[in-house]
Amino acid sequence: MPSEGRCWETLQALRSSNKGRLCYHRDCLQRGEDVLEECMSLPKLSSYSGWVVDHVLPHTQENPPLSETSPSLTSTSTLEQPSCVPKSPVRNSAYSPASSTTPNGTKGKHESHHTESMVLQSSRGVKVEGCIRMYELVHRMKGREGLRQWQEEQERKVRALSEMASEQLKRFDERKELKQHKEFQDLREVMEKSSREALGHQEKLKAEHRHRAKILNLKLREAEQQRLRQAELERLRREEGEGRLRSLYALQEEVLQLSQQLDASDQHRDLLQIDLAAFRTRGNQLCSLISGIIRATSESGYPTAENQAEAEQALQEMRDLLTNLGQEITRAYEDKKKQDEAEAQAKLQESKMQQGPETHKESLAPSEGPGGKQNEELQMKVQDSTMQWYQQLQDASSQCVLAFEGLTNSKDGQAKKVKMDLQKAATIPVSQISTIAGSKLKEIFDKIHSLLSGKPVQSGGRSVSIALNSQGLDFVQYKLAEKFVKQGEEEVASHHEAAFPIAVVASGIWELHPRVGDLILAHLHKKCPYSVPFYPAFKEGMALEDYQRMLGYQVKDSKVEQQDNFLKRMSGMIRLYAAIIQLRWPYGNRQEIHPHGLNHGWRWLAQILNMEPLSDVTATLLYDFLEVCGNALMKQYQVQFWKMIILIKEDYFPRIEAITSAGQMGSFIRLKQFLEKCLQRKEIPVPKGFLTSSFWRS
Repeated sequence: MPSEGRCWETLQALRSSNKGRLCYHRDCLQRGEDVLEECMSLPKLSSYSGWVVDHVLPHTQENPPLSETSPSLTSTSTLEQPSCVPKSPVRNSAYSPASSTTPNGTKGKHESHHTESMVLQSSRGVKVEGCIRMYELVHRMKGREGLRQWQEEQERKVRALSEMASEQLKRFDERKELKQHKEFQDLREVMEKSSREALGHQEKLKAEHRHRAKILNLKLREAEQQRLRQAELERLRREEGEGRLRSLYALQEEVLQLSQQLDASDQHRDLLQIDLAAFRTRGNQLCSLISGIIRATSESGYPTAENQAEAEQALQEMRDLLTNLGQEITRAYEDKKKQDEAEAQAKLQESKMQQGPETHKESLAPSEGPGGKQNEELQMKVQDSTMQWYQQLQDASSQCVLAFEGLTNSKDGQAKKVKMDLQKAATIPVSQISTIAGSKLKEIFDKIHSLLSGKPVQSGGRSVSIALNSQGLDFVQYKLAEKFVKQGEEEVASHHEAAFPIAVVASGIWELHPRVGDLILAHLHKKCPYSVPFYPAFKEGMALEDYQRMLGYQVKDSKVEQQDNFLKRMSGMIRLYAAIIQLRWPYGNRQEIHPHGLNHGWRWLAQILNMEPLSDVTATLLYDFLEVCGNALMKQYQVQFWKMIILIKEDYFPRIEAITSAGQMGSFIRLKQFLEKCLQRKEIPVPKGFLTSSFWRS
């Protein structure tokens, strides 16, 4: 034990020495160093000595110390070490110096003891070194074997897993194939079943189709037979209708001729001093009746037997009327002759008797009846002053057309371009007038006023002015007036509210440019003679189409427009006229009077009520006029206006109803209901679309 402690101390001292701190290489022998030189040198510790000292020697302290054992045991233990541990030459070198250097016994003994200790220590280090090397070798071999076994185990596991995955994949493929096979079988069964059902349904449909085809063929044959019968009946009806229509035209022609004979009887009025107004009025009514029948039949197709019978009855009444007129004239001539004879005889007696002043009793005026009441029969002709005014406007319009005739008929390309630009500049702004804001309306008005004033305006991206042609002003005035009336004929007829913005612009232009207003009236009277009011008379030798055009109808290719369309156009123009007479341009001179104000509306209403009504036309125009202008007339004339309304209800309604057929009662009923409601409320409502102050602020 003490020797082991000293060995440990020695090792600790060696470790802390300069050489102990050196790096030792255990494979120095493998590098081929000189063995003898190594043996002659002092013993060296291996690089593993530190680890052996720390881990191995503490576990070997329990063994007896090497110094206390006998040399024999030491040598025995040395001999018993494994043969695989290499023998260090240090041991032999340690013994040789000891045996050769022993001068005395003490010194030799001490040196031999020290040398033996060094040999033992070197042999122990070599043994440890060998054990370490052996352990490393075994550890490496075990590591390689373990790694090999682990690799083999992993390969076995991989192979097993691969085989298992392959088997599972096969089972999955088999199950998938089995499932697909079952699905295919089910799908095939479903398809076969649906195919069988479809075939059965198809057969059923074929049977139903054959049955329906038979029924349809029967119906088609019946329908064809019915169509042929209807076509035959329609042909017969058309032939009969055409025959009745020709008969109606012949009746109308004869009635018009008889009416001319009635008009020709006016020459006897002054001579015989008899009133023929009743005959003329009734004759005009009969003419209007037949004209109404023809218009109604042209709308419905062909005249019926009742229409023909009614027309024949009217013709017969006209003949009777003419006969009665002849008898009346004959009787009047006889009375005149008797009166002349009596007067001659009286004068003869007076001259003989030479008695007091002659007394002469005048007969009643032809316009007075019993009790001195004025004859209530109405006329078909307008007053002479109105006709003169109408003719003056038409003459002014004709003169205006002649004034720009050179511009219209010019073949020069530049003149044509100027004419087109002026026409667009005059008509496009009027077309843009609608129920728009007041500011936009003012822009349109200013553009038209600037054009008429000779200022250049923009139209179609070009500057246009009436100064481009000497006839430009007449052309623009005429086209502008024509466009205003056309807007009433088309725009107002379709949208009644548009009458007011168009009318206020027309009224403003009329106030600043009076000639445009006269042309507006001329165009309005020409297209709508009822705005005068004026009922054109049929003249001898006049074609029927020309007469229909005079009445306001549009005739194209010998075809007269439908009555509904005719009334719609007349309504639009009357509404525009009724709006013009009550509106003024708000930015004009308020001190000046309206150029064509409400007094003309009152005149129109009074004159149309003094004339015999026309079937369907008079009721429509009265309704449109009163609906638009009635509120303004009520505020202007007050009590007189209501007297006029009562007169219409009590006296004029029966006259309209007497000449209105059953199929034309719509306009009459509408007028009657409107006036009855107004009388009940004692107020004429403000027309829809009337321009208020808020309109001009927008």
